[in-house]
Amino acid sequence: MAFVTIREAKEGDCGNILRLIRELAEYEKLSDQVKISEEALRADGFGETPFYHCLVAEILSAPGEPQGQGIGSKIIKKVAEVALDKGCSQLRLAVLDWNKRAMDLYKALGAQDLTEAEGWHCFRFEGEAMRELAGK
Repeated sequence: MAFVTIREAKEGDCGNILRLIRELAEYEKLSDQVKISEEALRADGFGETPFYHCLVAEILSAPGEPQGQGIGSKIIKKVAEVALDKGCSQLRLAVLDWNKRAMDLYKALGAQDLTEAEGWHCFRFEGEAMRELAGK
């Protein structure tokens, strides 16, 4: 069974965080959408007024060890703990429609699927659309 330690990210973790972002994007077939740099991660997460709060999960497991050991649940529970400690009233997760394993996990942990329950859809502005919206 894998051993998991979840801790606050340090500035020195930015290279690995970016690598993980890229690996996740590749898994989700969204590699072309990764626009952030290690320098931007450093500035946004560890600058004078951090924009985000980042945790790192260090997982020690044997190569080829099977999934389903509760690592995802441990990570989500830790995020909920930190969010409550920081005064947050909710935790939102985004998942692609084909990732049934993730959706099943979130539901099993008590999350409500807002797309099903309330019809919410997520939208984003970026690049040219954002500049046009801002008149720049």
